[in-house]
Amino acid sequence: MHYQDALAEEIRDSAARLLAEDVGPGDITAELIPERQWARARVITREDTVLCGVAWVDELFRRLDTRVTLRWQAADGDRVAAGDAFLELEGPARALLTGERAALNLLQTLSATATRTRHYVDLLAGTGVRVLDTRKTLPGMRLAQKYAVTCGGGHNHRIGLFDAFLIKENHIAACGGIAAAVDEARRIARDLPVEVEVETFAELDQALAAGADVIMLDNFSLEDMREAVQRSGGRATLEASGNVDETSLRAIAETGVDCLSSGALTKDVKAIDLSMRIIEQDG
Repeated sequence: MHYQDALAEEIRDSAARLLAEDVGPGDITAELIPERQWARARVITREDTVLCGVAWVDELFRRLDTRVTLRWQAADGDRVAAGDAFLELEGPARALLTGERAALNLLQTLSATATRTRHYVDLLAGTGVRVLDTRKTLPGMRLAQKYAVTCGGGHNHRIGLFDAFLIKENHIAACGGIAAAVDEARRIARDLPVEVEVETFAELDQALAAGADVIMLDNFSLEDMREAVQRSGGRATLEASGNVDETSLRAIAETGVDCLSSGALTKDVKAIDLSMRIIEQDG
C-alpha cells in the first residue's frame, strides 16, 4: 500500500479507535446538556508549538456529528505561539464536549512530536544534515508520529520492518557476515535500500565493500565519526545513531555525516498543553 493511502486509512481507523475508547456506548455527561443546544468553542495552546493533527481532528468530529464545523487558523507544520487560538469549532454542544478530550489527546501528542523535531532541525540549521526518526514510536501511533516528524521538518527512517533492510549485529552473526547479509538482501528485494549498522572501522570497511546504501555508525565517538567520513569518501550515506540529543546533535552534524537518527523525537515527547473553551452558546 502507498504511504499516503496507508496514512489516510490510519487517520480513519485511529479516529474510530479514539472515540470507541472514550465514548464507548455513549457520553452520559453530555446528556445533561439540552439536545438542541448550539455552541462555539476555541482551542488554544499554552506553549509555543508546531501544530500537527488537523486531519485526525476533522475526521473525529465528522464521525461524531456532521453538523460540527471546524475553522483552523493554522495548518500542520505551522508554528503557533503560546496563548494563540488556532481552532474554532461550532455545532451541537454535546458533540463539541464529547469530542474534546479525544481531539486534544491527539493534537497534544502529534504537536509535541512535530515541535521536538522542529527544535532539532533548528539546532542543525546550516549543516545540511537530515534529522531522522526511528521505530521507537508510541504503540499504535507509528504512521501518525512519522507524519508528525515530517511536519516538524524531519525525515522518516523506514516505516517498519517491510520497507527497508536494517542489518544489525544479530543479523550479521546469523547470516555469516556483512557481505553475506547484504548479498542476501539484494537477492530478496533488489529495489529496497540496504542499511548496515557497524560498531568498528573493520565493520565499516566491510559494509562499504559489500555496497551498503546506508551505514549506521552506532555509538561512534566524534573523532571516529570524522574518520568514518574520510574512509567512506561518499560511497555510502552515513547515519549517526546513539546518544543523539539536543546537547550533542550539532557536534555530531559537524563531523560530516549525512544524517542522524534519534528515538527522542517520538518515544518520550512531553504533550503540548492545549485547552478548549466554550465561548458562546445558543438555544
